[in-house]
Amino acid sequence: MIKSVGITVPAHNEEDLLPACLDALRLAAQAVAGLTVQTIVVADDCADRTAAAALRRGVSVISVRAKAVGAARAAGMNELLRRFSGIDPRDLWLATTDADTTVPRFWLERQLSHADQGWDAVLGTVTVADWEDRPAHLLTSFAAHYEFGDAAHPHVHGANLGIRASAYVDVGGFSHLATAEDHALVEALAAAGVSALRAADIEVTTSARCDARAPHGFSHLLTKLAADA
Repeated sequence: MIKSVGITVPAHNEEDLLPACLDALRLAAQAVAGLTVQTIVVADDCADRTAAAALRRGVSVISVRAKAVGAARAAGMNELLRRFSGIDPRDLWLATTDADTTVPRFWLERQLSHADQGWDAVLGTVTVADWEDRPAHLLTSFAAHYEFGDAAHPHVHGANLGIRASAYVDVGGFSHLATAEDHALVEALAAAGVSALRAADIEVTTSARCDARAPHGFSHLLTKLAADA
């Protein structure tokens, strides 16, 4: 049974979008009343007021100069493991999202429900609310690319991922990669035989911005889909 939750949000120059992300996480934490929930923003090589934006909302901040989302995500997870060191790692849930993403109120509640059913990792999906900065045809192209019908979805997003701390530690955590650190973690989980649920019932909303933070992340995918179409 999960008793505590830690959330990591890597952020590189995210003072504009981070507040909405943290407001949504606060509501998600309130929905799992009775559990201790701690959120950490990892300000990675920021030249703006990202850290101040987090502190204004009462969220802890650690600063790194990794210039790599994998290293930033790993730093946040390591800090959470340190803070919850007195807890059995089987009873600690580690969740992560991105600073340009908002989670639904039930985000943690559903992840923990799946964890209580025996899943050690939960991989959710994403949607985009605002396509304003992208060509009109991209919405259709993305929908076609993302469609998975009644099958288990094939997608992996650091913006929507949760994992039991014991499983996270056993596979070595996030790699210090500039991109695709989420895919590397999921591959490690599969190789170790960890039970990972591809949950179609947990969807977060992310941005379609053109200014990518990870060189081959979600923004890069959208740019490629737009060009291919």
